[in-house]
Formats: sequence, C-alpha cells, structure tokens
Amino acid sequence: MNQQDHAVRLARRIRDEKQRLLATLDDPRRTQELVLADVLTRNGDTAFGAEHGLSAVAGVDDYRRAVPIRTHEALMPWIERSIAGERRVLTADQPVAYFSSSGTTGREKFIPVTPTYLRTTFLAFYYAGFAGVLDRHPELIGAEEKVLNLWQDPTTRISQTFGGQPHIGLSQLDYRTYGEPLATGPGTGGGWTEVLDSYPDGGPWERAYLRLRLAVERDVRWIIAVNPAIVAALPYQLAQWWPRMVAELHAGTLGGRPYGEPNPARALELRQVAERHGTLRPVDLWPNLRVILSWNTALASLYLPPLREAFGADTIVLSPPIASCEGPVAIPLRADPASGPLFLPGCFYEFVPADRDIEPDCDTLLADELEEGRDYHIVLTHVGGLYRCATLDIVRVVGFAGRTPAVAYAGRGTISSGSGERLREPDLIRALGAALAEVGLEIRNATARRTGSSPARYEVALAPVATPPSDVVAALAEALERRLAEQSPGYRRARASGGLGAVRLTVTHPDAFLVEWERRVRAGERPPRVKDRVFQPDPNVWDRITTNAPTIVGSQR
Repeated sequence: MNQQDHAVRLARRIRDEKQRLLATLDDPRRTQELVLADVLTRNGDTAFGAEHGLSAVAGVDDYRRAVPIRTHEALMPWIERSIAGERRVLTADQPVAYFSSSGTTGREKFIPVTPTYLRTTFLAFYYAGFAGVLDRHPELIGAEEKVLNLWQDPTTRISQTFGGQPHIGLSQLDYRTYGEPLATGPGTGGGWTEVLDSYPDGGPWERAYLRLRLAVERDVRWIIAVNPAIVAALPYQLAQWWPRMVAELHAGTLGGRPYGEPNPARALELRQVAERHGTLRPVDLWPNLRVILSWNTALASLYLPPLREAFGADTIVLSPPIASCEGPVAIPLRADPASGPLFLPGCFYEFVPADRDIEPDCDTLLADELEEGRDYHIVLTHVGGLYRCATLDIVRVVGFAGRTPAVAYAGRGTISSGSGERLREPDLIRALGAALAEVGLEIRNATARRTGSSPARYEVALAPVATPPSDVVAALAEALERRLAEQSPGYRRARASGGLGAVRLTVTHPDAFLVEWERRVRAGERPPRVKDRVFQPDPNVWDRITTNAPTIVGSQR
C-alpha cells in the first residue's frame, strides 16, 4: 500500500469510527445497555461468569447486584490464572498481551488484551481519537514525514508476564501483529522506525536524541506526545542537544555513524539561530508546526500554556483520547480541544461522585445521570475481561454532546488525609491554578506532599518559568491557602480546628522537575511512563527537586 492509499483509507476509517460514535450520543442509555448485553453474551461462559452468575443477569440492576466494584488489584487473582495459561477465565478468547502501567499506586498493572477487545473496542477508539486532527488538518493524516511521534515506539524492548505473554505499554503495541496495518502509529513509518531499529542498544534517553536528530531535517507539523511531560521536556532536551545535533548535521552522521548527506548549510542556519536565542526551540526547528497531541487538563493545564512561545503561537494542543490502561473513556471531537463525549460503544460506564469513597457495593450513576460541573470516579466494564473495574481516575463533566456527557480528565482519584481533610488531587490542582492566576505567576511543574510535622501541613513545590521576587511568592502562598479552603471543605475544617497548619510553598529551580525527568529516562524508563505526580509519594524525589529551594508559609490565621 503506497502512502497516498494509506492516507485515504486511514482518513475513511477515522471518519467511520467518528460517525459510529456520533450516532450513539442521543441515546446513551440504550447504547450502554447494548454494550453490557454484548459483554455478558460473549463472556458469560467463563470462570468469572460462572462465579458471578453472569448468564442469569438480565440487565443493569442485576449486573450491579451480581458483581461488586473492584480495582485492578482485586481482579488480579483471575488475571493471574489467565496469565498462567488457564483458558476462559475472564474472557471467551485468550488474551494475546497485557497492558502495563505503573498505576496510581506505583504497582505494575496487567490489563488483559484479547483479539475481541482490540477489534471491537480498542482500535475503534484509537481511530476515532484522530478525528480532531483530521477535522482541523486533514493534510497531516498519512503524512508520515511530517509527524514527530515521541510517544509510540513499538520496536523498543518489551517485557513479558510470568506466563510469557507480552507485557507492554499502550505506546508499544505493534498493531501490524494483529492484522491492523492502518493503525500503525503516525510518525512510526516514513523511515523513522526503520532507522531507529539499527540502533538497538540505545536506551530511552539516546533513542529520544536519535529521533530528534532525524526530525531536524524534516518539516514537522504534528507532534504526538500524549504524556504532557514529554512536551515540557522537549525544549529542555533541545537546549542540551543542539550542539551535538548541529555537529552531526554538518558531518552527515546519526549517533556517530554515517547517515545521509552532510548538510552544512542547515547546520550553519541552526547554529546562528541558537547563538541568537541561546538555544534551539521547537519553533526554530519546525516553523510550520501546527498540532501537538497531548493531554492538556489537570496539572498539565498549568504548565503547558507557558510553552506556547517555544512551540509557536499558531500551534494548538489537542487532547488525545481520554483513557487509562484499563480502557477507553472519551473522545475529543468538537470545538473543545480538552474534553469529549464518553466512548459509549466501547465500554459500559458507571460513575461514583468523586467526594465519595469507592466501595464494592456503593451506588453508581449511569452516563445519562451525570451532572455538568461535577467530578466522578470511573467504573468500567468491557469485553476484554474487566468487570465493574474502578480505574481510580476522576473526570469532570464539562457539558453534553447530544444527551451524552462530555468529560475532561481532572486527575487521579488519590485522596490525601490525616486530619480529616480528605484533600483530592483535582481540588489541589484547581486551587493552585486559581492562586497562580491571581498573582500572575507561570510555572513549569508542581507537586505536593503532606508532612507529619507538628502541626501537619501541606507543602507544595513548584518550578517557576522565571524565579519570582519574594513578595510574589508570599502573595502566592496566601492565595493558595485561601483557594484550598474554597475548593476543599475538608481542608477548610481541618485548618479551622487546628488539625492542619498553613500550606508551605517551596520554589524550586526552574529546571528541577526536568532534571528529575531526565534522571529517570537515563535510568531506563520510557518517556511515556514518566508521569507527573500531584501528590509526590517518594521522599527521595521530593528531596532532589527541592534541594536548596526557599520556602514560604501561607496565612497563619
């Protein structure tokens, strides 16, 4: 298949899956009932189905009574049986791989991936996820040489389960293996992957360099990052690597080996730009860049906007499909680049208000029962073998598409508490965003922790775009204290009772979080896995980020 035929067929498949989703939006209840019925029909005759009486389930209420809500960890006994080779444990067809993720708890996940799940759910979701790009820039679909894919790398070394099946991240899935050549990730053809295959010994840090070195000579118009930390790291990497890139460009080498023809004219042009600005920015390399595909809500909403100058004023950040490794959630389709309607044809969704704990028998809401402006935990069921699985992510309903809620990712479902405050990740993000806007400060990243000192308090470490004067930092600490009390009733009560002291603000070096990101990638973690942490669980990471950083305490009232 030549590139033009590939582009035409890919665009058609994207439109088809988008239309399939749009056709469901006016009747979410009926669509969801059909999805649940299909799951039960396909997988009723399994070990899990027998244990829970799925063959006798007649509808949503029966299903709720038959199956308790569980996390992935609680489903692991069945998943481990499947990994060990037992057939028909969770699904009628045997998993061909298991998706991995470090997860909210930091423990590896093993999400079953079956052929039926890939065909009916995952790939439909995958194709529909490019609808926003197709609508805005149809010329980029199939234009492999114009796409810099920093997320997907199916040729990297993969792990295995104890049963020998692939244990991979979503970014490592090679769709060609499952008969889906159209789904080969944009920017993984056109010579990109073939060249990187000849450098098998390079770790994630070196592979990232090689990919950018290749991109220096291309007219990149679309960057796929998905993980916003990858977007934030790109200007930082270019600041380190531009002298090496320019030297290799001049010599006609890649990673020290001969590659292509020497390009001294381009090398001289880039050196002059770098000397003028002190670095090379993405906009200097790719002035025609138009789209970055990256999650752009939650914490990323605070640090991506200041990067606009580095990437170009005409570049828009579009959200990729909203999902977790457990399954699809929503597809941004229309004007809002950060939210989209639930992917009704893919999963059966239930929701728990985010201010409540998820319990095995807690009441749930269905898609057509959600309210705009509210946050919810996600509980999903799909044909791949997850039944009422709590993903531990939170979404916020920002509107409706037809009668279907349009949602945006709001943060992890992590709750921090010790004095009854029950501070949620989305509350902290919104409070910090409001406080930053109030004092006019821009940041590169932030994280927080609860300290056990007397009195206990929250510490927030943030990396500013530029180091602010002390009076601005003091004003920010005061504003953050007020905004936390507004966002979180529990925090407000704990402060009033004396159970919590005032928030403490630590201003780090502007590059502190990027240096930590680099440390982890150099140590062997693939960039898609190195994610932001709103609540930082690792005291060693905290110490590295905040070393020699000044602190300011908020209001003592």
